[in-house]
Amino acid sequence: MRTLEIERDVALAPFTSLELGGPAKYFVRAADEATLVDALAWAAHQELPSAILAGGSNLIVPDEGYEGLVVQMAIDELDFREGGSVSAGAGVAWEKVVDGAVARGWAGLECLAGIPGSTGATPIQNVGAYGAEVAEVIARVRVLRRDTLAFEELAPDDCGFGYRDSLFKREPDRFVVSAVDFALRPDGPGTVRYAELERSVGPDATLAQIRRTVRALRRQKSMLIDSGDPNRRSAGSFFLNPVVSVADADRIVEQALERNLVRSAEEVPRYPAPDAQVKLAAGWLIEKAGVAKGSRRGAIGVSSKHALCLVHHGGGTTAELLDFAEEIRGRVLDRFGVTLEREPRLLA
Repeated sequence: MRTLEIERDVALAPFTSLELGGPAKYFVRAADEATLVDALAWAAHQELPSAILAGGSNLIVPDEGYEGLVVQMAIDELDFREGGSVSAGAGVAWEKVVDGAVARGWAGLECLAGIPGSTGATPIQNVGAYGAEVAEVIARVRVLRRDTLAFEELAPDDCGFGYRDSLFKREPDRFVVSAVDFALRPDGPGTVRYAELERSVGPDATLAQIRRTVRALRRQKSMLIDSGDPNRRSAGSFFLNPVVSVADADRIVEQALERNLVRSAEEVPRYPAPDAQVKLAAGWLIEKAGVAKGSRRGAIGVSSKHALCLVHHGGGTTAELLDFAEEIRGRVLDRFGVTLEREPRLLA
């Protein structure tokens, strides 16, 4: 009979890019689906809460830790098949999937280069960058139902994808992502539809050129995990870009003009969004609300490269991080009447 290896009082901070938070009372590393099932069954039998740990780049751990079982997803099978089909276990490092696709000349993931974390987290967050999002190329998501501990395979239409959103994110206690299949485009053109990327590469750029440029742009903003970067301890974008009505967007432009925050309406970043709405730039709102890049509150601060990133400089606490985030949210709400939503997940 298989023995489930359960560790006690395991520090979680080293598993996260923020390097904050307390320990897990119980901890299991699941390198296969059988261990995943056994671990969740054990937690249910013990009447303990359970949580899934992926790459830790989009996770905030409370200072008190987690009084239950944390399961680290380590399923790392990766298969590139003929015709552009890719199957990746939830524990596969995301960059490994992107690099493998680009090396084969398979289009669809090149704009998502440099995003930290594991593959299993990508459909949950519907990760996106530089004009692309992962929902565009997902063919199937293999999940474990928490209520029955049975596996299912969901088509994209069943996943409820939205802007940085999915069914998995909205109902976190319903499914655990075990693997993701992608349908890529062999010899297809790269995705160049984001203005900043378009200015940096030509319309005929190769996938490798797009990937390299995206990584360079992310590095300029400290959006790559780099041990030598003083902004390295972060969860990437801490707030979502808010999606508002056209009327609200026009109101914000008028406010910016009246308060001499901009010289012309064109200086306010605005992008079309579904359902005739408008997506605003959270980083711009934060800066115009008076929170400058490089601002600090002790060990917690705003990245010196990008106002959308909150940074842990070492020796801080999760409580300090969340307090500073609330201060920023309050400033943006007071200045523009817009409520920012946190992007990283709080382990609770």
